Amino acid sequence: MVNKVTTATVIGLDAYKITVEIDVLNSLPSISIVGLPDAAINEARDRVRSAIKNSGFTFPAKKLVINLAPADLKKVGTNFDLPIAVGILAEEEAITPEKIKDYAFIGELSLDGELRRVNGVLPLVLGLKSFGIKNVVVPKINAAEAALVEGINVFGAVNLADVVNHFAEEPLSLVKSDINSYLSHLEDEEYIYDFKDVKGQKKAKKALEIAAAGGHNLLMSGSPGSGKTLMAKCFASILPPLEMSEALELTKIYSISGLLAADEPLVTKRPFRSVHHTASANGIIGGGANPKPGEITLAHRGVLFMDELVEFPRQVLEVLRQPLEDAKVVISRTSHSVTYPAKFMFLAAMNPCPCGYLGDKEKQCTCSEFQITRYLARLSGPLLDRIDLQIEVPRLTSEELLHSTAAEESSSVIRKRVVAARRLQTERYKNDGILTNAELTPKLIKKYCKIDKATEEIFKTAIVKYQLSGRRYDRVLKLARTIADLEGSQEIKQNHLMQALQYRTFINSENQRV
Repeated sequence: MVNKVTTATVIGLDAYKITVEIDVLNSLPSISIVGLPDAAINEARDRVRSAIKNSGFTFPAKKLVINLAPADLKKVGTNFDLPIAVGILAEEEAITPEKIKDYAFIGELSLDGELRRVNGVLPLVLGLKSFGIKNVVVPKINAAEAALVEGINVFGAVNLADVVNHFAEEPLSLVKSDINSYLSHLEDEEYIYDFKDVKGQKKAKKALEIAAAGGHNLLMSGSPGSGKTLMAKCFASILPPLEMSEALELTKIYSISGLLAADEPLVTKRPFRSVHHTASANGIIGGGANPKPGEITLAHRGVLFMDELVEFPRQVLEVLRQPLEDAKVVISRTSHSVTYPAKFMFLAAMNPCPCGYLGDKEKQCTCSEFQITRYLARLSGPLLDRIDLQIEVPRLTSEELLHSTAAEESSSVIRKRVVAARRLQTERYKNDGILTNAELTPKLIKKYCKIDKATEEIFKTAIVKYQLSGRRYDRVLKLARTIADLEGSQEIKQNHLMQALQYRTFINSENQRV
């Protein structure tokens, strides 16, 4: 008789139902695993044998054929150990086969039968629920993460013996998790970097506030020591809290990446990924034989920060163009392709020239015109076209540094305005499948970014003067929509549009700032 045990595998962020079929043949003792297993699954034969014996059960001294169906789907990971062991124990009648029909099993086994933590439990359990599975057994260390999925019974086991006893006289306890309890305590969280510690730079602070409120991309250009990096670090302190749907989406990404903390089963903060300029294109986009998320996906619903932007290789910067436009990345391989979400805020900082002091009030630039042109040429026009706010951050004078007595706004005050603007957007777009102004499509821009005739005339003049492309036209309107939201205005007025145009530092064909 062939015993069948249900489990699942993850490709990208999608789960696929896998049936583990176990057949025992009267032949020389051996274990054969078929169905496109990876190396980790092939090695399960030794882990499972030792785990079963060391847990006090009998391992059959016959030939075992284990099929992972469907056979044409590539299987990866170590979560197949437990379902294989359960299937073998069902063959040995240590577990009644009828009792496991409504169950799925996920888990890696140690040699002594202990259940170890595995990656990707949340997307696996979400997939199993969609397949109609009612009960799932996972390692106890993964139980809180799995229990985030409502509508499926989750049982956490410490070892293989616990799983066998669950179907005998000692059932495992049902695990429950409350998503709201993880997110509720984050409203008044304190941050190491706070805008109250940043002197001056009102325009830059306002630009960062607008970017946070609407999910826009921002580029800061200024002399060394002007505060660009510090303000970027403070940016995390004004980001709005995660919506429940965003938190679950992020948790799926971090779970399959193995970055989910054992004591924090749910991602509760917006990610802030700071990338070094030595990062490769695959590190940014993602990749590998079994494609894993890159930095842009790990920054989903959060921030990807690139300091010293011009120091990044041109190839690395250019791979950002499509994800910035499409909010997703498709990684193609010969056998399959994987799509990962990439709705992130792109935050970058750079110097205006190689020496860093072009336009500085106190220190003269030593670069030649050719050096400046070659330096700025590292940033392509299409990439700059996708950055909503481009601002210059001037270095503070000695007087401003030494005698600045004005009290600066704290991050908590700014954050309240950002949260209020985000709530307006959430309510406005509740039937459109988006959450922020930055996600507006051309069709939705026509619906929600209407301007009157007088404002339209001003905009027409700006389009001609600055030679705005169609993409820039849309992005200026989305920016104006966010500025209006921060003021609580339902309509985009002239001052909102004028302010949106101010936050664009254009670079013409000669790489000169205008």
